[in-house]
Amino acid sequence: MAVELFLDLYSPPCRAVYIFARKNGIPFELRPVVLTLGEHLKPEFLKVNPLGKVPALRDGDFLLAESVAILLYLSRKFQTAAHWYPTEPQACARVDEYLAWQHTAIQQPAANVFLCKCLLPYFSGQPVDAAKLERLMGKLTPSLQHLDRVVLMAKPFLATEQISLADLITLVDLMQPTAVGCDLFRDWPRLAAWRARVEAALGPELVQEAHKRVLQLRDPQDAPRDPQVVQQLVKRLQERLR
Repeated sequence: MAVELFLDLYSPPCRAVYIFARKNGIPFELRPVVLTLGEHLKPEFLKVNPLGKVPALRDGDFLLAESVAILLYLSRKFQTAAHWYPTEPQACARVDEYLAWQHTAIQQPAANVFLCKCLLPYFSGQPVDAAKLERLMGKLTPSLQHLDRVVLMAKPFLATEQISLADLITLVDLMQPTAVGCDLFRDWPRLAAWRARVEAALGPELVQEAHKRVLQLRDPQDAPRDPQVVQQLVKRLQERLR
């Protein structure tokens, strides 16, 4: 029986789960959840994940949230190749170390850059706040420098000598601001070379497919129509980016 994956491919963690499942031939049924329409807050979805967030997984009666937990569950259940999540203790620890670090070091600041450059101007009708964007980019820069000048000096991938979940999660996070004109790879040559290796390992066609919607910005049909909903969304975005 195929697992059900509740995803919105605008979301980097959702894209990580989608790419991993597709790359490894994991049977799944895609259950689209459109975040901008508030579908993650509807009663039927809250039965799957009471936290009201994607990605989410349903495997029979088993429900699971959080992208890292979902990726680990899929890797174990479907016994994917060991390089994704190694069994050797020290290699496994390196992947664990990275997965614990990336939430606040990469994922959150990269998402905030995207929100500032794309979503907030789109919904508010106001131009991009250049000063705020520069400040948010500055919060991401130390992590990019660490990856380029320390991590990738020692090995071709972020945690081990082969592609792992660490690389997959980081690629989709860094593609989010890159898709809206903030090229995070331009000034970091080792990081740019790493991106090419990761995309080659995943398959360029799969990477392009998963990122199609975010690379094409947004479909207006996905935008909420209710002015009150838009106002609430703008307020939440502004609060997050303070």
